Amino acid sequence: MGEPQGSTQQSPGMISRASANYALFILTIVYTFNFIDRQILAILLPPIKAEFNVDDWVLGMLHGTSFALFYATLGIPIALLGDRFSRRNLVAAALAIWSGMTALSGMAANVVQLALARIGVGIGEAGCSPPAHSMLSDYFPPQQRSTAMGIYSLGISFGIMLAYVGGGWVAENIGWRQAFFIVGIPGLVLALIVRFTVREPVRGSSENRVDRESPSEIWQVGRFLLRRRSFLHLAMGSAMASFGGYSVASFFPSFLNRTHGLGLADAGLYLGLIIGIAGGIGYAGGGYVADKLGTTARRRALNGVAIALLIGWVFSIPVVLVSSLVLCLALFVVPTVFSNFYLATTIAQTQSLVGLRMRAVASAYLFFILNAIGLGLGPLTTGLLSDLLVPHFGEESLRYSLLLVGIVVSPWAAMHYYLAGRHIDADLQRATQDS
Repeated sequence: MGEPQGSTQQSPGMISRASANYALFILTIVYTFNFIDRQILAILLPPIKAEFNVDDWVLGMLHGTSFALFYATLGIPIALLGDRFSRRNLVAAALAIWSGMTALSGMAANVVQLALARIGVGIGEAGCSPPAHSMLSDYFPPQQRSTAMGIYSLGISFGIMLAYVGGGWVAENIGWRQAFFIVGIPGLVLALIVRFTVREPVRGSSENRVDRESPSEIWQVGRFLLRRRSFLHLAMGSAMASFGGYSVASFFPSFLNRTHGLGLADAGLYLGLIIGIAGGIGYAGGGYVADKLGTTARRRALNGVAIALLIGWVFSIPVVLVSSLVLCLALFVVPTVFSNFYLATTIAQTQSLVGLRMRAVASAYLFFILNAIGLGLGPLTTGLLSDLLVPHFGEESLRYSLLLVGIVVSPWAAMHYYLAGRHIDADLQRATQDS
């Protein structure tokens, strides 16, 4: 990974705006590939289900649990390297691993082999966001951090858009296996670009802080975060929000196919455009609004997230109930915007709550909770509910499974963001003193 960072100190002011913006641009592309390779499976589930003849709960396990189990748990020990060594090199290595495993997914002869390949993708992707978040926190000061994290999070909407649009067309016209090859191989080239063109920032650069901290152990960061009530609510709020988000991302293409008779290419095109544009507005806009609302008090930013989640919740219910495809897709735009306001603010506040040598591990703890609950249980629960409801609703079982999940998770998430707002400003004041 290279020499531990901080062994030779540079002036914090040596990071130029151009270097910061270039790094943000490249890391956003990396995160786009992260979600292309993660989400491509969702649009491919119908042909995979047909070829391997499996139930919906198996599809939920394949897309969610098998990936999340390793993605979430390995993120913490891998992030420990990010607080000790070159974060840039770690991101480049992780990108090469998950891209290679994505390509191998296209060679699976059965569902077990596909699950093993997805585990490999999860292992690789575990090394992406925690070190990337830490780098961006050293490129951008706290008052710009939510905006930067929002731009970085555009990779989610861009990645899902490209996975749906491209994956749907390839699956329908060429084959689902070829879709994995097409999206996996270019990531290997991008890994070289990251390694040789992105600059590793000096820790503390954005805050004019000198890095004199010793890297913390995993248990020390965990204990530190457990004493921050705002973090506990941020983590649970983001977990419940992602529970609903991953459920929709995994099964909404199948819902449109079964309930509205939409082909994979058309479903991928419509969903890709909605998620790419409306989702991008949610991620980037949520970060920007949070920075504006939180100028005087971060509580206002988190209250804004709670309100946004409730707005998305109100519109998400009729999305799955209406009989018109056009109305369904039109209504889907609103929750796609507002339900994504939470992520950039959550990441930015987590980074601000901890010391310089805790940031990658703190982000990994956040993503462990978010993905273990959201990605690990969301698609699996939705698939199980769908299978259980088949005797009552037949082909419409997926509609009511998505409805039940949607009714519960967004208000639950909004409650946690409201509670996090009650503690965030006091916790931020304590952060530097106790780190």
